[in-house]
Amino acid sequence: MTHGVPDAPQPSVMHAIVAGLCASLVGIGLARFAYTPLIPSLIEAHWFSANDVMYLGAANLVGYLAGALSGRPLARRLGGPWTLRLMMALASLAFLACAFPVSELWFFAWRFVSGLAGGAIMVLAATSVLPFIPGARKGLASGAIFLGLGMGIAASGTLVPLLLNLGLQQTWIGLGVLSGVLTAVSWAGWPRVPEGAPVVAHGTQAKTPAAMKLLYAQYALMAVALVPMMVFLVDYVARGLHWGAHWGAMVWVVYGIGAILGPMVYGALADRIGFGSTGRVVLGVQAVAIALLALNHSVPVLVVAVLVIGSFPPGIVPVNLGRIQHLLPGDLSAQNHAWSRATTAFALFQALAGYAYSYLYAVSGGNYTLLFAIGGGAVVLALALDFIGPSAKAASNY
Repeated sequence: MTHGVPDAPQPSVMHAIVAGLCASLVGIGLARFAYTPLIPSLIEAHWFSANDVMYLGAANLVGYLAGALSGRPLARRLGGPWTLRLMMALASLAFLACAFPVSELWFFAWRFVSGLAGGAIMVLAATSVLPFIPGARKGLASGAIFLGLGMGIAASGTLVPLLLNLGLQQTWIGLGVLSGVLTAVSWAGWPRVPEGAPVVAHGTQAKTPAAMKLLYAQYALMAVALVPMMVFLVDYVARGLHWGAHWGAMVWVVYGIGAILGPMVYGALADRIGFGSTGRVVLGVQAVAIALLALNHSVPVLVVAVLVIGSFPPGIVPVNLGRIQHLLPGDLSAQNHAWSRATTAFALFQALAGYAYSYLYAVSGGNYTLLFAIGGGAVVLALALDFIGPSAKAASNY
């Protein structure tokens, strides 16, 4: 089967980057993070019980794992561009379907579909665009692509509350329409691999097999680290520190600002000092920020800590993708396979951590410090892995 039109022109570099940004915004930024501020309204409108709303929220994470596993096989059958178009269309359709609470099974299925789309997009979007980015600006370009994650987090604290003034059903429809527009903007922006073009530079391989295992382990630990702040931050500020719901909302906006800055700042830093060095700097700074969040309760310190912590979930994505591309230079097939495995490891441990932290929160009587300490410990362990063994240390020296 021929993927794409042979004589179709390639999109401009900027259009390709915008397509990647739109995909990450629709499939992950909105499809995952827009659900959080909708939870109280779903319960108050009696669409579902409180327990069911939490259960339905987990459907997106399960779907994300499925999408990470199936994205690459789908691309082999349909071609990368058409798979990405299909996934963005499905995510848009899922928003519209969720505007009608037909049943719990209906809602679960569509939340699963939205997660499936997000997982496949995470695996495919950047690896479809970055090979066509010239020069030494891949870090910044990768950051721009994953800026959509940060924009989705920011939108969850700004756009969604505005839409909710129109009504719950109208909010779902509004998100679906926005996603549809973004899908249309990205439609012609996906680069086409020319017929017969080589995708493998023969003879290239990872510097050491241990280096790839190290990266997978670190990325999984990063997933464990980001969950407690992402899930419990607002509740910690509002009820744990007794600052109230207003401050909780304000802190989430700061988190969203950090999420917007993260991919671009991390990507630009990687262009200057390398992806491996950037990863180590980011992990070190993140460990300090988590400690400050848990131990220092002054407003200025907490705002700075939250800003840094917010940059982490979307910012580490281009950094780890860049590390894979460095370890497997020129071998697009191996890069794509490794990124798929890394995304799967991240998705699995993020889902497991989500349930584990919720359990610990319940049995500890809402001990936020314990949750943040575990997240901080995961960051420190991920950083320590960079310095365990000469092969790991040499592999990360870039």
